[in-house]
Amino acid sequence: MASGRRLALSIGWVASILCLLACGNASARVEPRVRVLLYEDSAPIEVGPASQPVSVTLGPGGRLRVAGQPHDAAWVPDGRGPWRVGSRVVRGEIQVRAAEGRIQVLNRIDLEDYVASTVGGEMSPSWPAEALRAQAVAARTYVLYEAGRRRHAAWDVRATAASQVYRGIDAESKETRSAARATAGEVLTWSGEPILAAFHSTAGGRTAAAAEVWGEDLPYLRVVDVEGEDEAPHTYWRTALGRADLARRLASADVAVGELRTITVDRRSPSGRVARLLVRGSEGDATLGGRQLRDLLSDLGLRSTLFEIRVSDDAFVFVGSGYGHGVGMSQWGARAMAEQGASYERILGRFYPGTRLERLSSRRLVGRGPRVAGREGGR
Repeated sequence: MASGRRLALSIGWVASILCLLACGNASARVEPRVRVLLYEDSAPIEVGPASQPVSVTLGPGGRLRVAGQPHDAAWVPDGRGPWRVGSRVVRGEIQVRAAEGRIQVLNRIDLEDYVASTVGGEMSPSWPAEALRAQAVAARTYVLYEAGRRRHAAWDVRATAASQVYRGIDAESKETRSAARATAGEVLTWSGEPILAAFHSTAGGRTAAAAEVWGEDLPYLRVVDVEGEDEAPHTYWRTALGRADLARRLASADVAVGELRTITVDRRSPSGRVARLLVRGSEGDATLGGRQLRDLLSDLGLRSTLFEIRVSDDAFVFVGSGYGHGVGMSQWGARAMAEQGASYERILGRFYPGTRLERLSSRRLVGRGPRVAGREGGR
């Protein structure tokens, strides 16, 4: 899901997008494109036309080898696609390059094609149409925000949950394409700039403010009560870890206190999430951030920082709710609102209070009326 810290945009955000466009001539229609990092690793990968990909490896000196032959630092395959990159099949253009001892595969794709795929990567196409449309606007806004702040970098977003999930053509469906078309060009703005449209799976009943998670207050990312998440698979969860195993995990994060005795919640954030923990051991005490612990134990099922700690025999049991960082739109909350008849505009207004829903133009933003406001009101 979509996360990261806010960086100020020093120039008009539309201009920052225009510098990424493919323009044939002065009279050509301007089509925004997104630069997606599909792959970054030293291991070989299959890349090329979907029906005939070839193996790309790193050779001596970190140079590319394409189908066993030495190549320059960058390779653009011939043809018009679609392209296979590992398990993904994507539209647009691709470029393969060697960078710092790794293979990077970049995909340059039309914005609305990217949105149609990302909606399918982030939500089930069987969900209500208004929820899918809300996700389309959030995904489009998020990638334009990232494109603006990364305009001098080689790519805008990753294809994974480190940005937002983009699986290419396989994630597209008639439902996700419809969501992209119905909201084409629509973005959420604050003071004329695209917002950091963060979202997550399940809030556990209440979203978190941006300041709680990333340390910077964003007026449109506030604590919002969320209803209707009971059907979400991660609304409630439980995971246990033995005392010795937990001590080893903590030591790997430089929290070495000897034999672990207790770990307790020392402070919670305004939304109820764990902000700081106190760890006591045979060799001393230490403090640990709630997000640090989640990162350490995410592979064991610690799905959020909204949890309590219980001791059972020789194990620590974490009983919690929600899945993800908790900031912005709860996807399961959006689903519940859509099932109750809410429009995508109302859903977005609920989770991003005080923002405007505006339309992207090649030259400017075209306003669509009043400020979007949910029950939280305006600014």
